[in-house]
Amino acid sequence: MLFERELAILVGIDLPGAHLSAEVESIAELKRLSETAGATVVGQLIQKRDRPNLKYFIGSGKIEELKALVLAKEANLVIFDIELSGAQQRNLENYLEVKVIDRTELILDIFAQHAASREGSLQVELAQASFSLTRLVGHGSSMSRLGGGIGTRGPGETKLEQDRRKIRHKISSLKAEIKKLGRERTLRREKRRKSQLPLAALVGYTNSGKSTLLNSLTGAKVLTRDQLFATLDPTIRRFYLPSNQTILLTDTVGFIQKLPHQLVVAFHATLEEVTEADVLLHVVDGSHPYFEDQIRAVYNVLEELKAVTKPIITVFNKADKQTSPTPSHLIKKYAPAVSISALKKEGFDELTKSLDRLLAR
Repeated sequence: MLFERELAILVGIDLPGAHLSAEVESIAELKRLSETAGATVVGQLIQKRDRPNLKYFIGSGKIEELKALVLAKEANLVIFDIELSGAQQRNLENYLEVKVIDRTELILDIFAQHAASREGSLQVELAQASFSLTRLVGHGSSMSRLGGGIGTRGPGETKLEQDRRKIRHKISSLKAEIKKLGRERTLRREKRRKSQLPLAALVGYTNSGKSTLLNSLTGAKVLTRDQLFATLDPTIRRFYLPSNQTILLTDTVGFIQKLPHQLVVAFHATLEEVTEADVLLHVVDGSHPYFEDQIRAVYNVLEELKAVTKPIITVFNKADKQTSPTPSHLIKKYAPAVSISALKKEGFDELTKSLDRLLAR
């Protein structure tokens, strides 16, 4: 855990085309991510900018304000809600004299904490290596001999080139090992196909209740916690529909706003369960004030996986936390859709009937 007992300041950026309320929600989510990683959030800043500052991303006035806040709160970590370049990250750390990370690095740390299986750990390591390669830049003349002049010519590698070569070699090795595990998973998938059992995959925003729903429907014992990305490794269980048809249910890693592309690529093996599924159960936290933004974020990832055209049942979960039932216009808008409480096991009859009807088509 990289951020245990660290005091963090969060920095949000309100760029053109985005609503301030969206950035407020995004930084609220960043706070939950930080707490999930083990940090204590002691302050936050949001700056509205027309374009990023090339050196610090934020402006000169705001960085002075940020440094004053770091000193006042005795913070030792600053987390940006956007993706920084390697140069910006280094410039910020030199100016603020504390560790600086961005949203991608934060999510990578959480994934590293929660990966339980060998394949999950390898996928996290691959994502971290890919991230490191994009951030690898020279740190002054000590990192490179490409300055020209006497003593700099010849076939020798620069330190930067050596580092890049090492990381690329590591990425190749990780991909080879993941591919080997993937072949084993393909064999298991072929056995499933021969059994002719339909596969329904639970997808949705992180912490929407997918694992709770799987546990309630099938008696599985998947870890459930009120935190983001509690489960990374998929679990598959048999389930019996009212028609007596047997199907397979699997949960998947949760999605999130601004999900880093390298995580989607690295976890493609895990997310194959989504692409192989016959039907998707899109679990939505119906009690969340911005659940429609979360729905859009999920559909963005489904489009990237080329799975958005699959049959989808929208499952508005956490009815027990809602002050009133899910409005009928939302049920109609996202039809086929149902309202349930996975925790209280309410609304399951309509859910299983909807799944039965969809598979019968």
